Amino acid sequence: MDMRKLVGENFARLRKERGLTQEQVEERSGFSQWYISSLERGRRNPTIISLYELANAIGVRVSDLIADHPEITAPTDPADREPRTGADGDE
Repeated sequence: MDMRKLVGENFARLRKERGLTQEQVEERSGFSQWYISSLERGRRNPTIISLYELANAIGVRVSDLIADHPEITAPTDPADREPRTGADGDE
């Protein structure tokens, strides 16, 4: 898959999962709504710095934006993560 398309699809999905509009991401990130729309359609080639800033704006990791397996996403705040347990369910 084209990497621009993959990033765009992941970003749009993650943004929507978090209940954010493109306009809200614009306010949080400083990127224009036009840029965000172009990104989601796979028409932008963002830099790693842009990916970092956009990921922070929607509360995900940069790796979530480039993942081939979109069902695997994790919160960026360690306090939001589930505690790890041992094989028998004990911590």
